Amino acid sequence: MPHYGHRLQFGTFITPVNAPPTAPVALAQLSERLGYDLATFQDHPYQPSFLDTWTLMTWVAAQTERIHIAPNVLNVPLRPPAVTARAAASLDLLSGGRFDLGLGAGGFWDAIDAMGGRRLTPGQAVDALSEAIDVMRGIWNTGERAPLRVPGDYHRLDGAKRGPAPLHPIPIWVGAYKPRMLRLTGRKADGWLPSLAYLKPGDLRAGNAAIDRAATDAGRDPREIRRLLNIGGRFGAPSNGGSAMSPALSLSEGGQLTGPPTQWVEQLLPLVVEEGIGTFILAGDDPASMQQFAEEVAPALRQAVERELGIDSTVERTVRSSIALAKRRDGIDYDSVPDSLRDAVVEPGDLDFPRVRSTYMRGGSPGLVFRVSTVEQVVEALAFARRHPDAPLAIRSGGHGISGRSTNDGGIVIDLSKLNRIEVLDESTRRVRIQPGARWMDVAAALAEHGWALSSGDYGGVGVGGLATAGGIGWLVREHGLTIDHLRAVEVVLADGSVVRASDDENADLFWAVRGAGANFGIVVSFEFEVDAVGEVGWAQLAFDASDTAGFLERWGAAVESAPRDLTSFLIMGGPRPGQPAIAQVLAVVDSDDPETIIDRLQPLADTAPLVDQSVQLMPYSAVMANAQGGDHDGRGEPASRSGLLDHITPEFAQAATRMLETGAVYFFQIRSVGGAVADVDPEATAYAHRSANFSVVAFGSRRERLDELWDDLAEHFQGLYLSFETDLRPERLDDAFPPATLARLRALKEELDPEHVFRDNFAVGRAALLS
Repeated sequence: MPHYGHRLQFGTFITPVNAPPTAPVALAQLSERLGYDLATFQDHPYQPSFLDTWTLMTWVAAQTERIHIAPNVLNVPLRPPAVTARAAASLDLLSGGRFDLGLGAGGFWDAIDAMGGRRLTPGQAVDALSEAIDVMRGIWNTGERAPLRVPGDYHRLDGAKRGPAPLHPIPIWVGAYKPRMLRLTGRKADGWLPSLAYLKPGDLRAGNAAIDRAATDAGRDPREIRRLLNIGGRFGAPSNGGSAMSPALSLSEGGQLTGPPTQWVEQLLPLVVEEGIGTFILAGDDPASMQQFAEEVAPALRQAVERELGIDSTVERTVRSSIALAKRRDGIDYDSVPDSLRDAVVEPGDLDFPRVRSTYMRGGSPGLVFRVSTVEQVVEALAFARRHPDAPLAIRSGGHGISGRSTNDGGIVIDLSKLNRIEVLDESTRRVRIQPGARWMDVAAALAEHGWALSSGDYGGVGVGGLATAGGIGWLVREHGLTIDHLRAVEVVLADGSVVRASDDENADLFWAVRGAGANFGIVVSFEFEVDAVGEVGWAQLAFDASDTAGFLERWGAAVESAPRDLTSFLIMGGPRPGQPAIAQVLAVVDSDDPETIIDRLQPLADTAPLVDQSVQLMPYSAVMANAQGGDHDGRGEPASRSGLLDHITPEFAQAATRMLETGAVYFFQIRSVGGAVADVDPEATAYAHRSANFSVVAFGSRRERLDELWDDLAEHFQGLYLSFETDLRPERLDDAFPPATLARLRALKEELDPEHVFRDNFAVGRAALLS
């Protein structure tokens, strides 16, 4: 038989005795200390002398750190597969991706036969196990958003909710021997788990052949299926005059290995080389035998396998499943992904794909996602993207991405979320370095330890990279300026793959462009900021009766403009609610820890309309930014948003905005105060040039065409737009975003640094991009 290419692994098979109950736990911990890959447990829930295996595995997972845990094997008839799937995924999540699943045909199939309690025939038992596997895989498949329906004869689901998804692809190993079970293993399982003691001479070879044929007939690669083997025996003096025992002889004597460690190696080597076994699981509860096997058999067997086969037995030669291969998208040469990126690749057929396909607000279906963790991987991923000029390219930091450019359909995504370090470079100058995948809530928490803060956006789940290359309009903007105004240097991977540093003193043109149009010129892999000393702040949440919507907007705008710079306020409204008054939410931060100052700043806002609710708190800025949940994004749909920058909220604009809200076509309308310190910066100093604006306005609508129509009617009031909130890709939006001289300078630099328009899918400024 050929070698199947799996990394050689070793495990233990521990009896789940309950006298004392700590004994199997201690053996699992010993297995981990000795370097075993896997600790497995019998599953006989009807045995009063045994612990419940699920409970034991959960406890062992909590008492270990590295070793994988699995049942050997789970009694499927006594454990409903949908419940088992959720329990398995939960344990995998809680253990950090360390749960594997061995399934057995078991007894008690009459317990699940809904047709009258009769015992199932062997053929029916195979069908029932097959359905159980379908149920489990369906529960784990959270990438499929439709409810799970399995119209089985033994396990039937009609609209079950999917999830949770496990942390790693939980392999399903089948411990069975009969021909139909072997064919099932070949069609659907990830591994075959027999016991040497139950095999006759030739059974391993015949079983592997049956599995391989079934796999091939099902369109699978037999290498997808790991071959595991439970073994047992005793260490002692050499048997048979010290000569190696052939597999046939060992099987004829009950499958028990004997002799000193060197003879065990000789007995096990043919099982790897000739029979394709990739995992040996040592049965028995003797700590001395476990230690002797781990120290004298396992490493010697690895060396023998490497000598015999000429391979590195510690390397897993991953073979993607036929199901995963079928989900690959056209136009991407998946086989040309370099080895340096193999650990970063997520394809549409992978378990992790649902976690990376979408952003916070937007559904996506990219053809390939690179979750890079080093600058070198960024360079490699970008080189791969350059070799696919027809595939859309998205760069993602935190994955908030209102504009929608951090995911795509059928293209390539370079995901920077693992580049998330936050470090202090110089305490005296408050100089920090932050990588693009960090999220602002984590940045705020890290800086708060030093009594510092960095003006960012209003939502802690936003990634640093997108915001810090566009502008950064957040809770401290009027006092401390835009996020980009604190930027002192960047490290950028340019379109040609070169890595450069840019600051006022080196690559100054690039540094100018990064601050406001950075997505056009490269992938920023680190930012150096000079942050501010900020203590506790006043955090206000006010709700107003805004029945006089136009009057309220005008009065609020006037109050904000006349307020001292230490106040920054945002306003939010939605569409009309039948029979109810319009409600406006006003949020504000006062950069002061003095209660009297806070109230003094807020009072003009409170006087703009009747208050219906209020909350004012004194808290750290980091607490204000702790307004997002961690975890993965699961956005859906294609929301439409429009953006505009406004010098003043005039009566004319207030009336126009009111008319737009009254149409009901806008479900979210926000005005953010800007001005203050933002206007202190020369408009020509950064690519973000609309420094005179006192307000940034954004609206979301359910229908793109209707929103564009309404927004176009407001265009006369705006003096620029903020690209991070803009989804309209019409070329004239670039003219709105950048003054003529700024846009001309950006286009010249684009032709110099990215003449092939590699970065073309994020409001590209190059002329060629506009013509395409």
